[in-house]
Amino acid sequence: MSTNSVDAGHLRAFLERIERLEEEKRAIADDIKEVYAEAKGTGYDVKIMRKIVSIRRMDADKRREEEEILEIYLAALGEA
Repeated sequence: MSTNSVDAGHLRAFLERIERLEEEKRAIADDIKEVYAEAKGTGYDVKIMRKIVSIRRMDADKRREEEEILEIYLAALGEA
């Protein structure tokens, strides 16, 4: 593709959409940080909350598989 065949208006529209979405993503990330800070201020363990969010996002089969492997590894180390 040469620069002569680039539709500048179309390209600009894509870039502006991406930039707007990036701004929204930053705003949402800030909102999430605020919620975690609020939870921490009320006495919740934010590290554990993040882990729970991660677990809940996971596919049930994948989660079960990881838990089984974790149990096997802990048992092998004598920690189960």
